[in-house]
Amino acid sequence: MNNKDISNLRIHYDKSALSEEQAPLSPFTLFELWFNEAKEGGIREPNAMVLSTVSDNKPHARVVLLKGASEAGFEFYTNYNSNKGKQLSQNPFASLTFFYDLLEKQVRIEGQVQKLNHEASDAYFHSRPRGSQIGAWVSDQSQTIPSAAFLNEKLEAYEKKFESQEIIPRPPHWGGFLLVPDSIEFWQGRPNRLHDRLLYTRSGQNWILERLSP
Repeated sequence: MNNKDISNLRIHYDKSALSEEQAPLSPFTLFELWFNEAKEGGIREPNAMVLSTVSDNKPHARVVLLKGASEAGFEFYTNYNSNKGKQLSQNPFASLTFFYDLLEKQVRIEGQVQKLNHEASDAYFHSRPRGSQIGAWVSDQSQTIPSAAFLNEKLEAYEKKFESQEIIPRPPHWGGFLLVPDSIEFWQGRPNRLHDRLLYTRSGQNWILERLSP
C-alpha cells in the first residue's frame, strides 16, 4: 500500500454550516432533522451506526443498526450473549457514531445503556421477517463455529422445528438495548478543516449547548 496515496486523499467540505441560531433546544430534534435529511439525501443505510464499547480497559467497535429514536434514547437489538452484549453487561457506558459522508455530517452520542423490557423486545422481534426471527435462534453470535455448512445445518433444523408455528417465540438471549445519552455532538464539515461542532450536554431535564473548536 502506498502511504503517499493515502495521505493525499482529501475532500473539501463546503456543503453546509451549523450555527447556534439554527440549533433547537433539544438535540433529539436536530438528530431527527439530520436523520431525515440522510434518508432523503442518498445515504444507503442512514440508521447504520458505530457502537463502541469498553471492557477490560480495551475499546471495541462495530456497525449496528438503529431501530428506534426518541427523547428516551436510541434503540438497537442484538444477542445478549454476543461480544457486545457481554461487554455492555460489564460496562454499560457506550457511544454511537453516525457518519453521513454525502452530507458531510457526523453525530456522536455518549451515554449509558440499559436493556429494553420484554414487551419492547417482543414487539420488535415479531416485526422482523420470519427468516430473521429464525436466524436469531440459529446464531450463537460471536462464538467460533467449524464451518458455514454447520450454520446451514442449524438453519435447516430450526426451520423444521418452527415450520408448523405461525408465531416464533423470541429467544431469551436476544433483545434490545436503549442508550440514554449524556451528550450528543453534531459535526458539520466546513472549509479549511474549520468544522462546526455543537455539543449538547445533559443537565437535569435540560440540555446545555456549547461550540467546540474543530
